[in-house]
Amino acid sequence: MIKKALVTPFKKFIKIEAFSGILLLVATIIALVWANSPYADTYQAIWDYKLGFSIQDFELNKPLILWVNDGLMAIFFFLIGLEIKREFLIGELNTIKKIAFPLFGAIGGMTIPVLFFFFLNKSPETTEGWAIPMATDIAFALAVLNLLGNRVPLSLKVFLTAFAIVDDIGAVLVIALFYSESINLGLLTGAMGLLGFLYFVSYRGYYSRFMLLIFGIVIWVLFLKSGIHPTIAGILLAFSIPVRQKIYTPDFIDTLMDITNNIKKAEVINKPILSKEQIREIDDLEDWTSKYQSPLQHLEHGLHGWVAYFIIPIFAFANAGVMLNSGVQLETSLITVIAASLVLGNSIGVTTIVLFAQRIRLISIPNDITFKHIVGVSFLAGIGFTMSIFVASLAFKNNPAYIDSAKIGILLGSFISALIGFFILRIGSTKKHRRAKK
Repeated sequence: MIKKALVTPFKKFIKIEAFSGILLLVATIIALVWANSPYADTYQAIWDYKLGFSIQDFELNKPLILWVNDGLMAIFFFLIGLEIKREFLIGELNTIKKIAFPLFGAIGGMTIPVLFFFFLNKSPETTEGWAIPMATDIAFALAVLNLLGNRVPLSLKVFLTAFAIVDDIGAVLVIALFYSESINLGLLTGAMGLLGFLYFVSYRGYYSRFMLLIFGIVIWVLFLKSGIHPTIAGILLAFSIPVRQKIYTPDFIDTLMDITNNIKKAEVINKPILSKEQIREIDDLEDWTSKYQSPLQHLEHGLHGWVAYFIIPIFAFANAGVMLNSGVQLETSLITVIAASLVLGNSIGVTTIVLFAQRIRLISIPNDITFKHIVGVSFLAGIGFTMSIFVASLAFKNNPAYIDSAKIGILLGSFISALIGFFILRIGSTKKHRRAKK
């Protein structure tokens, strides 16, 4: 049974991700329509426009689409890192028992689609795209689950979320190991040294948002110039954020009561400003409030809306605009392979691995999750929008035709997966379960 204390914040998380999925869909449709309209050249020109600067021998000048994919997506990965750290320390992945169910689901959702890709793909030139079908887009997947409302149990949404987090860990490792360029060890050593310093001061209990920002920018640039994809810097930076508060609830409540009493006793001046005594107490309140908050939780809460409502839709808008009538020869076989790997690879992989692990008693599945629920969610795991497009842009960065083909395959496979998963879960939700939720 899910603890009641976890339900409310988790439901808020689901609502944010679900609405983000709707924005993703809208941004994707606008991008596709614009890219295939008479104004397609304008769409392409916007994302090809170069921004940057140069200082003596140092130059940082990139097309706008790379500022989105390398810059804004680093913030997205930073948030993923915060979520991963929280889940491993105090969340749904902090014990072997909790992690087992989504872990086996993620193993099936990562390995089997890759095997499908290798089996179906006959062209050596497109082999680099093997990791495209292994990632699940949590925003789109939760958006589909949210359409079903109380037809599906909350434990299924918890499973999907934890599954997607484990899936993201796998995708990040794949990007770091297989989609980074030749490495400049000197720059990488400098970046790791700065990260080590941040980890040390975090361990000693010190945390400063200003220092994090300055160090973060420098580390991002060092990763970019070293050949390691800079989004990995976002993940590693997140691990330096402390999760513990400096003061705990009883001490905060006592101090809050003292500050409240002092404000009551303080001089009140007959003007629309505060007295010196009131300002002093308010300053103390702000200081104690900052110490009371978990730095990790505070950052995660502040960034979640920006990532869900701005960064991910912008990423979709920048990357989903495939020109279907551009005259470029699309790779039909690549489209088919990616779509089939997303739909069949995830549905077969997640279902078979989870049921096999249950059969040999490696995991226990919550009582309110049925076989049809698992099958339905396994199809939703084939919604691979954000991370899949991101991997495609890395895998085929030197071949625009392959990138466009991969994007079409991702859109097609994700749409089919969402449709099948939705109808299986809708049909599989029993009247008994719906009455129980009322």
